[in-house]
Amino acid sequence: MITVIRNADMVVAWDAAAKSHVYMPDADVVFEDGVLRFVGRGYDGPADHVVSGSGMMAMPGLVNIHSHPSSEPMNKGLIDEIGSPGFYNSSLYEYLPIFRADAEAIPHCVRVALSELLLSGVTTLADLSMAHPGWLDLLAEAGMRVCIAPMFRSGRWYTKNGHMVEYAWDEAAGEKAMGEALSLIERAEQHPSGRLFGMVVPAQIDTCTEGLLRDSFAEAKARGVSWQIHAAQSVSEFHEITRRHGHTPIGWLDHLGLLSERSIIGHGIFLDDHPSTRWHTDTDVGRLAETGTTVAHCPTVFARRGITLKDFGRYRRAGVNMGVGTDTYPHNMLDEMRLVAYLARTQAGNPRTLNSTDLFEAATIGGARALGRDDIGRLAPGCRADIVLVDMTHPMMRPSHDPVRSLIYAAGDRAVRTVYVDGEKVVEDGRVVTIDYPEAAAALHEAQRRIKANVPNLDWDHRTAEEISPLTFRTA
Repeated sequence: MITVIRNADMVVAWDAAAKSHVYMPDADVVFEDGVLRFVGRGYDGPADHVVSGSGMMAMPGLVNIHSHPSSEPMNKGLIDEIGSPGFYNSSLYEYLPIFRADAEAIPHCVRVALSELLLSGVTTLADLSMAHPGWLDLLAEAGMRVCIAPMFRSGRWYTKNGHMVEYAWDEAAGEKAMGEALSLIERAEQHPSGRLFGMVVPAQIDTCTEGLLRDSFAEAKARGVSWQIHAAQSVSEFHEITRRHGHTPIGWLDHLGLLSERSIIGHGIFLDDHPSTRWHTDTDVGRLAETGTTVAHCPTVFARRGITLKDFGRYRRAGVNMGVGTDTYPHNMLDEMRLVAYLARTQAGNPRTLNSTDLFEAATIGGARALGRDDIGRLAPGCRADIVLVDMTHPMMRPSHDPVRSLIYAAGDRAVRTVYVDGEKVVEDGRVVTIDYPEAAAALHEAQRRIKANVPNLDWDHRTAEEISPLTFRTA
């Protein structure tokens, strides 16, 4: 069936010659069998179904390259304001292991996260999760395009006192988990939905042996898929890697030959020139740029703890490919993009360090490039029909001198009306049609009560959830 979005007020189209997005007023978007057939003005070909574009902006679906849907929604209200003083305010080592969704809660976490993502215009997602039962079918049910990224590692971190990170190593388990992850990636790429593909992800630079890092990278290269790792994400990790190897985290990955055009660094904050980790070299940004490595920037989770990249615009100007992710709740890509801009400008002390062109490119073609895809993140004939319709008549979109700016800085997901993935409607009239979002949120609410009750059994100091994360007001 040929579907025509007729005479949209604005289309964010792709100019192949200029390799950039362009505004195209009063234009048509045509798709058939999940593929864009025409993007331009005055389409006069066949049409089986016509959608009025009056009052709408048609833009490409956003590409989110770093997210944890199976765990993060559980943490809402619990970790908004906590970070470990003994770990330079990171919450990774003390709190991440204790606020964890159990097997019963994971499907509810995933459905809540994917609903939020779809409602904020995300059509392609990298899901960095530990493998869980029914994972592939659960993702396919949502109708989203998902790069599954099953994480594996040689050891896990823990703390006995809140200020020292320790590691429990099991190298054989890490190698076994990598084999299982590779099998899962193969299954994803054969899934009947046709919307799943894979990525190789050794979980964190400090929890993986050199052998696991090298072997996983070789597997990713042989399979022609991307490779991602959490690195340069905390001061504690920076010091651990420099102590072990005499290199910064980025320097160590480069020393091992693991930086490339298909490599993604989750976070990449603490480089050798960051003021919190100033090292004797000044080469990390250059290494990232020269190798074509992507940085997946997820500001919200760090901003909660007073931590941020310094700064997004500087990385871009150095030539680093930048992508955007939603590492934590809310999984709202438009909110995340707004924070990217504000933090970049405040950190640089310069409102010109980053503009909306750079930001929108990072959330579309920057992410697509990192995933090795030239058929998403843009509206052009031959690309996948991943389309977001934004209501330009929404009061928060007006006045709409520049509709993309109005969307990012004012309206956000409130103006997202319709979302198509592969030409299939997954959001209609601002409501997810593939997932019962309210039901999943209600189930997650109940699951969090269960998880909270078990916190004293997991915490090193046997504290309750309320002791770790006190309520905003005392209970009368």
